[in-house]
Amino acid sequence: MSDNPIAEPFVDNPTEALPGLVLLDASPSGVAYVVINRPQKKNAFDADTIVALREAFETLHGADHVRVVFVMGAEGTFCAGADLGWMRQAVEWTEDENRQDAMELARMLKALHDMPALTVALVDGAAMGGGAGLVAVCDMAIATEAAKFAFSEVKLGLIPATISPYVVDAIGPRAAKRLFATGQVFDAAMAQEIGLVQAVVKDGDGLRAEAEALSDQMMACAPGAIAESKRLVWDVWGQKIDHRLMEETARRIAKARTSPEGQEGVRAFLERRKPSWAEGGN
Repeated sequence: MSDNPIAEPFVDNPTEALPGLVLLDASPSGVAYVVINRPQKKNAFDADTIVALREAFETLHGADHVRVVFVMGAEGTFCAGADLGWMRQAVEWTEDENRQDAMELARMLKALHDMPALTVALVDGAAMGGGAGLVAVCDMAIATEAAKFAFSEVKLGLIPATISPYVVDAIGPRAAKRLFATGQVFDAAMAQEIGLVQAVVKDGDGLRAEAEALSDQMMACAPGAIAESKRLVWDVWGQKIDHRLMEETARRIAKARTSPEGQEGVRAFLERRKPSWAEGGN
């Protein structure tokens, strides 16, 4: 383990995406952790933290071997939303300055959304406002029983604008309208019920166990196929099943079958061996 208690128990050898604010660790086996490291501020966002997160996510875009990326907060809090100091500054900004600032958050969220690897939020403690939005951007989320969520912007006279496309996609328009309009605080059980969270565990030890189990599971999956599978979902979602879509999906599976990964995977299966990308493969 690292000497840095902030990163434990998940990150063994963290690097800093921007001094102190975000810890990034990617193992040779293809498992990465991105840790928001502002525990004294309950891991709330400010401008520098948003930049650090975007840099970490963009770095992982180029890590072809990474198959799963876990996103979490340090020391028992996922992300409490907007930092008070950052909010205080924004009150004095013009509308154009606020738009530019909001675009930085939007770029960070899009960088996470476009990640080729499977992205997983590990949620303990508070996930409020933009923090709950970060959960929605991830492909899936695991939360402790103690986790709390809210899209609380309306209580400040604001709206959850930049996170809204991801939240509506994750939980649907009806649940989003209710939670956006009320700012209601809800627990992990409700988060799972509406689809924001896919699994609920007892505590931090449970989070680690789930993360380790999922990491092991992902070792059997080809990195390129993971990225193409995620892209496939976005490209077919909501589309009419017509000849054009049938042709497109046929083209994609044909391309996958003749790709180096597809050839290796099928040959390994027929030869009853592990494919080259699998841990311990030969």
